Amino acid sequence: MAGIIMINSSNEVHLVSPRPTVEIHLSDGRVLSGPRGAAAGVFLASLLPSQEFSDSNPPLVGAIVNGELKELTFPIQLDACVDPVTMGDTDGMRIYRRSLTFLLDAAFEDLFKDAALTIDHSVASGGYYCQVSDHAPLTNEELARLEAHMREIVEQDITFEKREAPLGEAIEYFKAKGHQDKIRLLANRRKDYLTLYKLCDHQDYHHGYMVPSTGYLRWFGLVKTGDGFTLRFPRRHKPTTLLPMPEYPKLLATFRQYGDWLGRLDIGSVGALNDSIQAGRIREVILVSEALHEQQIANIAAQIAARRSQVRIVLIAGPSSSGKTTFSKRLSVQLLAQGFSPFPLEMDNYFLDRDKTPLNEKGEKDFESINALDRQRLSNDLGRLIQGEAVQMPKFNFKTGLREEGEIMQLMPSQIIIIEGIHGLNPALLPDVPAAKAFRIYVSALTQLNLDTHNRISTTDTRLVRRIVRDARERGYIAKETIQRWDSVRRGEKLNIFAYQENADVMFNSALVYELAALKSLAEPLLRQVPHRTPEHIEAKRLLALLEWFLPLESDLIPDNSILLEFIGGSILQQFRIWPHQIA
Repeated sequence: MAGIIMINSSNEVHLVSPRPTVEIHLSDGRVLSGPRGAAAGVFLASLLPSQEFSDSNPPLVGAIVNGELKELTFPIQLDACVDPVTMGDTDGMRIYRRSLTFLLDAAFEDLFKDAALTIDHSVASGGYYCQVSDHAPLTNEELARLEAHMREIVEQDITFEKREAPLGEAIEYFKAKGHQDKIRLLANRRKDYLTLYKLCDHQDYHHGYMVPSTGYLRWFGLVKTGDGFTLRFPRRHKPTTLLPMPEYPKLLATFRQYGDWLGRLDIGSVGALNDSIQAGRIREVILVSEALHEQQIANIAAQIAARRSQVRIVLIAGPSSSGKTTFSKRLSVQLLAQGFSPFPLEMDNYFLDRDKTPLNEKGEKDFESINALDRQRLSNDLGRLIQGEAVQMPKFNFKTGLREEGEIMQLMPSQIIIIEGIHGLNPALLPDVPAAKAFRIYVSALTQLNLDTHNRISTTDTRLVRRIVRDARERGYIAKETIQRWDSVRRGEKLNIFAYQENADVMFNSALVYELAALKSLAEPLLRQVPHRTPEHIEAKRLLALLEWFLPLESDLIPDNSILLEFIGGSILQQFRIWPHQIA
């Protein structure tokens, strides 16, 4: 009969008892068989070439099971597609860092029972800057004792016990411990439970997964830094090596300034931000946050004006989604108020012809390399411009990949050149321009608002959420595409920007205390569209879990010149242009 599919029974199909084993299928085609219910780590441990870990043989710390990130203790009950997660992977290093901070917190509480520890912000070479309250700054001797105690716990290889506690029970526990920031955060939690981890007598929740036991946490160090100390750990490209830690006084001062801002706003954590939204005082928080930004931009313009007789070039650099474009325009407004006439110079016009672009290690054209620019011509043109000469400017044709000749420009005495680009802080960019002629600014969203004292929010996560929202609005990219590109973007930042950030004359922190609350309702629908069983879904799920802690904030409360509107849209500065400069 038409439309009816006849199915013949077969003697080859019959009911059986469940077999006592399961198989895991690796992405490289290998298949492992083991007892049903065995932990993912038991299966994957058989793949390790040895227990002698190194940068080329990184430790196993997690697993991806059917496209979902899992702990090594996750039981495999059914046949599954499984892949290892090591400290050489982004998610693996997150698991390691998170577990290490719990170890630090537990050891600190053992030794300094009346003091409080705050995990503050990240350090580029691999580490977290930490502060101590209700106690004098730790001495070198106290730090040595703390590190020794941590290593004792590692040697004991104590299991991290995990359980789901009723939310009310968890809140009562944190009340007894005096953790007001955690109580405020949990007040708006939608789920009626909280996942707690226990190490000896210490309990806490953590925003993500952990290693099975303390024995995994071999690579760390403590070093005194300013009034606090740094918990050092490896980076994923060298997962068993602690990299040298350079001095970073300017960055540390910028973080400290932002901490002072949060103090003025009385917003010390996400829970406090949520309280301000519920209490109806978020408009005040927004206005003061924006006023602090404007105050700092005005101060930077004043510093440039104070060096009026010398400075003719302002170089602005920073990582992706830092708000450099809006910052440049707001700085230009302040420079106009100081009597300058800013002249924006586009560094892209100094690209070499495309056939001369250097290649990266993959054999692809590396447009982010400083060697992709004609630095000699850039340096010569700038030197002649600041001498008052008429200069034939280049114009890069992105369609043909060739540089053409553009307009002839000549600066007036009141004009100052503004250059925005990733290489602005690299001294190799303008080798022939006297250092005193340039004023260098580093711009980044240096988030210091954390979930609580032990669960920090990554500055990178804030920038990624910004970029996901902007890419969807301006470029039509889906979140999967933005996440897919992010690793490449980050590699370029580490190579071309972070290494030179301390060369800046001044740093501008573009983070806004309220921004993730404002981005939440825009980012969440985009993140939910990322397909399951893709690498990007793991990242999308993690970001959704982060945004879940924030109460939403309507974007119409945001002032129309805010840096945040560079990503959300609607900025009054979008069409802002400096009025015409002199053409010879």
